[in-house]
Amino acid sequence: MADKLLEEIPSLDLADFRSGDPERKARFVQQLGEAYQNIGFVALKNHGLSEEQTQALYADVKAFFSLPDDRKQRYEYPELAGQRGYISKGKEHAKGRNTGDLKEFYHVGQEVEDTDDPIGKEYPANVWPEEVPTFQKSTFTTYRTLEAAGKDVLRAIALYLNLPENYFDDKVRNGNSILRPIHYFPIENPDAVPADAVRAAEHGDINLITLLMGASADGLQVKRRDDKWIPITALPDQIVVNVGDMLQRLTNGVLKSTIHRVVNPPREKMNSSRFSVPFFMHPRSEMSLAALESCVTPDNPKKEADITAGEFLNERLIELGLKKK
Repeated sequence: MADKLLEEIPSLDLADFRSGDPERKARFVQQLGEAYQNIGFVALKNHGLSEEQTQALYADVKAFFSLPDDRKQRYEYPELAGQRGYISKGKEHAKGRNTGDLKEFYHVGQEVEDTDDPIGKEYPANVWPEEVPTFQKSTFTTYRTLEAAGKDVLRAIALYLNLPENYFDDKVRNGNSILRPIHYFPIENPDAVPADAVRAAEHGDINLITLLMGASADGLQVKRRDDKWIPITALPDQIVVNVGDMLQRLTNGVLKSTIHRVVNPPREKMNSSRFSVPFFMHPRSEMSLAALESCVTPDNPKKEADITAGEFLNERLIELGLKKK
């Protein structure tokens, strides 16, 4: 599968990895690794989020984004560089672009519960909208559930790379991960927005891996090795999990952080909302992203200079327009 051009992203079952059955677990590891070497994306079921949790989350997310703009902007703090709270329409753009994406979003970050970990001082406090009193519970329950699923995906990746299964555990403990409910807002007058404006311009994710809820709506596409764009679709009980730039850098390009985008719907559907909720799994800021020795070979020489996760994130926030130099 690693060399084949795929027409759709592979579907996997996290229950295979969590089953305690060595054969099922080994098969999951192999299939995940091959997919991440090929296209960088999988659709994953049995990730831990119940239908009840999912419905509660979407109800709260829709309730928040339906508030008037001036109410939402009470929770926007530019000095936090988009790390917590609300980020208003058009503020973020893809790397290398100046036109803002047609979206607004909200950031929920790590809560460090063990007081002996000094990394807690690095993170700003979360911001909770008082108009939606259940928003804190539904978003943070989702945060912890996806964080747990992400840790297992990283354990499988470690095994595929012939590393100890727990290689990533200490690196992502209290990591700088972000849950981002996104509202691709309705466009009542398509002629009034810039001609090149899209819901999310083509980009790679910054982090180690992304776990995405709400990929079933039309518009999400991934760019294959031959530059063909293929649609990403997931069943309602699946999330999409993809490799980010940090993991690509760590593996010296062995695992692929594939470019993807969210295109605009047809003009007659632009006046409708689209929601999605990615969980961007980040390590602790001190983690080194220096290429793993096993991923540097005569056929695959080292591609990138050494850098920490914190330094890399800072660079990218500036490139995305969320942080000033």
